[in-house]
Order: sequence, then structure tokens, then C-alpha cells
Amino acid sequence: MTTLTTRRLTPQPNPPTPEGRRHMIVRRWITAIVIVLLIGIPAGYLVISAGQSRASGRDKEAESAAQGLRDFWPSIMKRRIFEVPVPEGATRVSYFETSNWKTSRLYVQFRTSPKGLDTFLKGAGTSRAALENGKVTISDRDSAVVGWNFKLKGRAWAGTVHNQKDPRPSKDITVDLTEPDRPWVYVVSTANP
Repeated sequence: MTTLTTRRLTPQPNPPTPEGRRHMIVRRWITAIVIVLLIGIPAGYLVISAGQSRASGRDKEAESAAQGLRDFWPSIMKRRIFEVPVPEGATRVSYFETSNWKTSRLYVQFRTSPKGLDTFLKGAGTSRAALENGKVTISDRDSAVVGWNFKLKGRAWAGTVHNQKDPRPSKDITVDLTEPDRPWVYVVSTANP
């Protein structure tokens, strides 16, 4: 006896339809955009960051290589660290910073008004009453570092020293009151971290 076996046909999957040209172009654009987003943006960020870092390093190198006073305002951070509150409206502002493993010093000079002088002295932790007429409180060593000359005759010098406990800075302040309406202020703020 012969049996007839019937074989069931298994359904064949439909062959993939060929990708249309429009679909292919869209897929490639999406792939390109994803690549740009995943690779291009971080790479661009790194290039920009490296450029900024290099510029910052050059600025710091120039500041470190400077010899003597620089005709700029010290940064807000330096003024806060060394507690030298240069008053608004001050002119002819210059500064110089020295630093070693034991001591850091900020030398600042500026010209101001009588009100600006009072504001500065109050912000520095002292007052006009603390200024001693005829006294120069900045040492010869410190004045030589930046080229200040306190031995000039006919000048109305007044000075005070504001000592503070470490790590807060101590300040030697000398004021030239020869022109009372436009006094010159000289400060050496010393920090021992």
C-alpha cells in the first residue's frame, strides 16, 4: 500500500522590497547627522577648549614673566585674596605680584579722591586716623621690587601697617598726600598661606 503523503508548503518570507532612492538618501542623511552629533560636536568642543586653555596659559606666562608694575587693575580674585579693595574711580592703577613657597605679595598703586581713599582704607580694615604723617611703611626692599621712590623731598607721606593673623594678609600702606585732592596710594599686601 502506498500512502500518499502530503507535504505542506512552508510559507516563504516575502523578499525584501528594494530600497527606493528617496529612502536611501534620507537614511544616509540621518546617518551623517548622527555621526556629526556624536563625533563632530565633541571634537569641536575639544578644539575650542584647547585654544582657550592655550590663550589662558599665555596670559599667565606673560604675567609671571613681567618685571615690575603692570598698568592694569589686579583681578577681582587677587583683590579679594590680598584684601586690597581698589575704589571705584581710581586711576593710574598698576600692580605686581610675587610668589614663592612661603610668601606671596601683591604690590598695588593707584590715584584716587579723598572719598576714594577713605573707602579704600575702610575696606582694607583701617582708617585715615591710623595714617601717621611723615611715615613711610613700605620697606626699601619692597619699594625696590617695583621701583617706588619714597625718598623724594617735599612729599607729604603718611602711612600705616595693618597686621592680621595668618592666613589673612597684612598690609603696608603708604599714601602721598602732597596733592590732598588726588592722593596716591601704595600698598604691599603680604600673605603667608
